[in-house]
Amino acid sequence: MRKSATFTLLFLFIICFNLLAQRPQGRGGGYQKAPSIKGKITGSLVDSTTNEPIAFVSVALRNPKADKIITGTMTGEDGAFKLQDVPVGSYELIVAFVGYKKKKIQVTTTPKKPDASIGSFSLESDNLQLDEVTIEGEREVIENRIDKIVYNADQDVANIGGDGADVLRRAPLLSVDLEGNVSLRGSSNIQILVNGKPSSIFASNPADALRAIPADQIKSVEVITTPSAKYDGEGSAGIINIITKKKSVEGIAGSLNASLGNRSNRGSLNLNGGRGRFGFNATGSTYFSWPLVGPRSFYREDLIQGQLRTLTENGDQETQRIGFFANAGAYYDFNAFHSLNTSFRLRGFSSDRDGSFFAEFNDPIQDVFQNYLRTSDNSRLVSGYEWSLDYTMKFPEQEGRELALAYKIDGDVSDQEFQIGQEDLLANDLSLFRDERNFNDGNNQENTIQIDYTHPISKKFKIETGAKSVLRAVNSQFSYDEFNTNTNQYETDNSRTDNFDYDQDVIAGYLSSNVKFGKKWGLVAGARYETTRIAGRFANQETTFENDYGNLLPSVILSYKLGKASTTKASYTRRIQRPSLRFINPFVQIDNNRDISQGNPELDPELTDQYELSFNTFVKRISINASVYFRQTTGIIESILNVNDEGVSVTTFQNVGTGNSIGFNFFSSATLFKIWTLRGGFNIFTYDATGTINEVEVTREALLFNGNINSSIKLSDSWTIDMFGFYRAPRQTLQGFNPSFTIFSMGIQKKIWKDRGALGIRIVEPFFEFKEFASELRGENYFQTSEFNIPFRSFGINFSYKFGKLDFKQRRRSSKIRNTDLKQGGGDEGSQF
Repeated sequence: MRKSATFTLLFLFIICFNLLAQRPQGRGGGYQKAPSIKGKITGSLVDSTTNEPIAFVSVALRNPKADKIITGTMTGEDGAFKLQDVPVGSYELIVAFVGYKKKKIQVTTTPKKPDASIGSFSLESDNLQLDEVTIEGEREVIENRIDKIVYNADQDVANIGGDGADVLRRAPLLSVDLEGNVSLRGSSNIQILVNGKPSSIFASNPADALRAIPADQIKSVEVITTPSAKYDGEGSAGIINIITKKKSVEGIAGSLNASLGNRSNRGSLNLNGGRGRFGFNATGSTYFSWPLVGPRSFYREDLIQGQLRTLTENGDQETQRIGFFANAGAYYDFNAFHSLNTSFRLRGFSSDRDGSFFAEFNDPIQDVFQNYLRTSDNSRLVSGYEWSLDYTMKFPEQEGRELALAYKIDGDVSDQEFQIGQEDLLANDLSLFRDERNFNDGNNQENTIQIDYTHPISKKFKIETGAKSVLRAVNSQFSYDEFNTNTNQYETDNSRTDNFDYDQDVIAGYLSSNVKFGKKWGLVAGARYETTRIAGRFANQETTFENDYGNLLPSVILSYKLGKASTTKASYTRRIQRPSLRFINPFVQIDNNRDISQGNPELDPELTDQYELSFNTFVKRISINASVYFRQTTGIIESILNVNDEGVSVTTFQNVGTGNSIGFNFFSSATLFKIWTLRGGFNIFTYDATGTINEVEVTREALLFNGNINSSIKLSDSWTIDMFGFYRAPRQTLQGFNPSFTIFSMGIQKKIWKDRGALGIRIVEPFFEFKEFASELRGENYFQTSEFNIPFRSFGINFSYKFGKLDFKQRRRSSKIRNTDLKQGGGDEGSQF
């Protein structure tokens, strides 16, 4: 009892003493409040490799007991920082910056020593050595990484004055034909992203979209052959991510670029600015091509009741393009753990194609022989916009833990007009007279909401999960007008005029795990589930289209480090390829009334299983990447041509069957004599497809080859010479092949005005004025060939100038949204581990 009483009294005494000690002092005396001591914490940061100061680094002060960030600041241009009015106590100083490893320092201040100086300390570059093989020294043109190959386009002088298609031709493993259609390892089932985000302009015509992107705005191209579950399921052959130049600076900086040539011309203005935690960038560019005139020929024969019917055409065609591209973006870092990023992009281009052709049509069954002149006048105007908003939250108590929310709206408008005229050269067949025109006004809009969450369980185990919804609405209004010679007016043909609506909604969720086993083994395993709802309808027809399906898309990537610079990888992925707008739009184009094409809204998606074994290494300035793969696709989508009873070739798209492909690709980059860099590669693969066309089973096999080689010589710090050659094999289908493509170009550049300016010359195909392109198709009862020639020899002069403050740091900020889910026909992109 006494012990309890004694303990109680002692406890009450302590409480009273503390309360009295905290009472404020009154005028009449009493106890005085203990002084509140505050101090400051100072220090400075340098790069561990260069020993140079690091500016604009986020510095946060955390109270470990309260688990709360109490204050923060950023380093100045000299790398120094100061935290004022800091109450005495024990804290954790957290230093974080993009491209460097996060650092934590324990700091304690006392009433006797309220100020603490950390002094100068260093941050290490976040090279992720377990994840990638990075070529040392000056940033190389090609970098091998465990999940992709990166082509640093801004280091390649020959890209000056070109467009996005020119840049992709130089990237490893990619093939780009004359029209700008892109394939990866021989497959056109790819997805093209810009800064980790899709663009609706790629849905209708990827080739035109690439031409709209100036080469001088492309920083790098990432070729991702084995996407993990966090990526959209689309792009059965892989993903191409185009990274544009985005720079954040303290102050204002910019550049001016211009290119003038006998084929095409370009100009662009870039502006970048920033202060503290806020930054912005803006870009505007325009381009136009001089009219190009080249001959075209066409021949088709088909059997009707044992009789041979023929169609022959010969003439010239003129093409011309003009367009613009504009982009504006801004970001704001609330602190080291919360950031907001937004961007807005405008684009537009127009193309005109006019032709005049002499034609002969011979139909012995109908006893018809026609000789006529056909003229065509086609124009296309495409414009679009994109706006995205991203919020990223990092968790200070756990490095690598991150939550990202994103929204994007993307709109694309395409207005097409085709006009065709015919006149009888024999003056004996009034049915040959034609004066027709048709219009197609298309509108494609996408709304995307996405959430991604990354949670490190330990240093060797990380989980990624997320969800996404993409709502697509496509509208196509098309009409046909025929000229009435009696009324001298165009009259609408209601039987060929309609309004088509097509909706495609995709909802997806994924779970992926990244695991390291020891220092050499790494595993990425996960699955993605995507459910798709499709609905289509015509305004003037009762025909409707509906299709709902769900797909489980697993992926496994296993890697093993053979040494400091060598990695081997085995992977399996399942991908889906939904048809994009140009495959499904039922609009009939009448560029040639005896050779028409239209989409098929009832197409199903393709499903592809791919197995791959690859090896990459870097030894003594030589980089090597080699892989073998097997790809199996069900429900392959191909263009199918049929000749009807009236002698009209009708091309549409169908799910024709299954296709297999076995391939081997090799790419290498080597630096010789410190000034000469050679890089190149090849891809050998098979086309082996079986399908049913018009209820007849068809098979086709082919062995194909693609390759490119590039030579770059740095004569001095200011002079650079570059040469490039490329070959793409003919693209195969069950019915035949489309043209192959080759190109040779060279460029030379001289830096001027203390590296602020550059002057260069670019030459394409100096030995050939024209290039010839031929295709061949065969069916059960027909044979068709076509050939066209295009002026190709070109010379251009390039000029660039940089102004403003140049001591900026590169900083990539891109949306988390990647709508990689449409067959085109033609990010957080770090290592998986």
